[in-house]
Amino acid sequence: MSSRDAILQRLRNRTGGELTAPECDFSVLDRPDWSTAERLDMFERTIESVHGEVHRTTESGWIDRLAEILQSRGAETLLIAKEHEIGQALRSATKNREDLPQLLVYDEPIESWQEALFNEVDAGITSTRGGIAETGSLILWPTADEPRLMSLVPPIHIAVLKASELYTTFHDAMQSQNWAAGMPTNALLVSGPSKTADIEQTLAYGVHGPKELIVLVIE
Repeated sequence: MSSRDAILQRLRNRTGGELTAPECDFSVLDRPDWSTAERLDMFERTIESVHGEVHRTTESGWIDRLAEILQSRGAETLLIAKEHEIGQALRSATKNREDLPQLLVYDEPIESWQEALFNEVDAGITSTRGGIAETGSLILWPTADEPRLMSLVPPIHIAVLKASELYTTFHDAMQSQNWAAGMPTNALLVSGPSKTADIEQTLAYGVHGPKELIVLVIE
């Protein structure tokens, strides 16, 4: 019997049977039934209060808005996923336009291009699992196609969020998306660009991650 099994067996002996989770009252998390527009307004106010940036756009116009944002930053390279529809849409768009930066596809192990990833990527774009209005947070579920480094390494992280996938609270998101049925090994909540106050207790941004977080909200 392993140490884990031994501990669980002792707990079963004390409870007299199978282990069960206690009943929990989540009514304290209840919020008003806000509309999508109200959730979006709250999300924008909250994330911008911690130096995030929100741009409202449309399904047909988000690439145009992205191009404007990257041009204003002087970005010359953009890291994209290989398989995700965002990466595919950008690769298709570059065939007919010249206002987008060079696209770098994350399609090989980190060991083979680590130096280029850390030194030559100006911005990275990822999808999101949704957003939380109350805390101004984005939900990221990294995959092999969109690994964690895509949102961690580039100085500018651009996240695409559908307004229809914006929830009032974290609890709402977990319930609506049925997180209990299965989660990735590395679910992430991102609220603003990276920041730390470890250095002389002074809040600084972009020390160990993106200096900018830009959210494109598809309405």
